[in-house]
Amino acid sequence: MTATAEKNPASRRARQEARLGWYLAGPAFLVMLAVTAYPIAQALFDSLFSHRLTAPDEREFIGLGNYTTILTDPVFGRAMAVTLFITVVTVAVELVLGFALALVMHKALKRLRGLLRTSILVPYGIITVVSAFAWYYMFDINSGFINSWFSWVPGITEDLDWFSNFWTAVTVIMLSEIWKTTPFIALLLLAGLAQVPDDLLEASRVDGATWWQQMYKVIIPNMKAAIMVAVLFRALDAFRIFDNVFIMTGGEAGTEVLALLTYHQTISRLEIGLGSALSVIMFLCVVLMCWAAIKLFNVDLARGTDASSGKGEK
Repeated sequence: MTATAEKNPASRRARQEARLGWYLAGPAFLVMLAVTAYPIAQALFDSLFSHRLTAPDEREFIGLGNYTTILTDPVFGRAMAVTLFITVVTVAVELVLGFALALVMHKALKRLRGLLRTSILVPYGIITVVSAFAWYYMFDINSGFINSWFSWVPGITEDLDWFSNFWTAVTVIMLSEIWKTTPFIALLLLAGLAQVPDDLLEASRVDGATWWQQMYKVIIPNMKAAIMVAVLFRALDAFRIFDNVFIMTGGEAGTEVLALLTYHQTISRLEIGLGSALSVIMFLCVVLMCWAAIKLFNVDLARGTDASSGKGEK
């Protein structure tokens, strides 16, 4: 039997598995493509026109004029800066706290793991709007209890208005985000911890590796795919933050983010052209973030390994 003949069954099986994968995932892929492609194409089309909903007869093609207006407006620059600031800070803090929670759940006794996972998931199960209102009323100068309970902390007084200043307002917004979405990060990282081979950990202990050496040399490298998925999913979600800002400040005190700016242009001011251009810019930012994350982590998600090495720990 020739080498080519020996390889034919394997290649034929691979083609059959690939065909089966398309049969199973194809319908869902087509539905998602149909649902998402039309809104994106419509937004791109509308962004090329000067179009105000209150004056539909004055619609005029201006090409990239809306994009020029947005990119040269300092309001857009500040909204982008605030959005990136919230995204970077919340994702970084959530990654650290989520990893700590994942380690606790991973090391917990088997009979306690289910209780711990259920308890940690409670904040994530609360609707974002409900969570935002709860945090707003906690810190509100009239109805909140934070000022009276923590008046002993330097800088916190009975008459402190958290939502009248940028730094205090954005701090509350980020705290609410971190509290609610850290469980999501923790569960993703817990799944990554479960993939770390026990034999590698045991071998590192035999070699005399410290806990920190095990963490950086064994655990984190084998969790690279899980960390990338956690960071990517959470960063994309944080970049589109809207509910908390809308409910707590409405964009006042310099806390307007890109999603809220798009809402104000499209819904409040009925500027369909400018609002569509803003949504297209946000979409391009999301695509860029995905590309940057994939390039930065360099992970083959199909195998959960480092793409640069071409092999992974099993």
